[in-house]
Amino acid sequence: MKDDNDNTKVRIDKWLWAARFFKTRGLAAEAIDGGKIRYDGERPKAAKEVKLGAVLRITRSDGEWEVVVRGLSAQRRGAPEAAMLYEETEASRARREQMQLMREAEHGIRDRGMGRPTKRNRRLIKRFNEGY
Repeated sequence: MKDDNDNTKVRIDKWLWAARFFKTRGLAAEAIDGGKIRYDGERPKAAKEVKLGAVLRITRSDGEWEVVVRGLSAQRRGAPEAAMLYEETEASRARREQMQLMREAEHGIRDRGMGRPTKRNRRLIKRFNEGY
């Protein structure tokens, strides 16, 4: 009989789910099949076994993560425990912070609680954007 709590061999889709990069194993498997996950620079299959020290590049809608595997788990736990399964590289962290700043700069900044623009404000915004 196979022991399900054996943490020496963990599939990559299970590890991504346990590390809380994806809400379900199905979503993790879809990302793997879609080429959004790189394992040591190569495109893995969902059943690929994760090894300690491996470098994973994870592309999601909120950015690109580059992490080093520091622990193995086939069981999903709380976020603090899941964060101990990996270590994000400094370059990855800086790149994600830069992308976040760029995303914020692309949108107009409004004071919190200002609500929707009034009809007059919309006209002024339209004039400004059209350049007349």
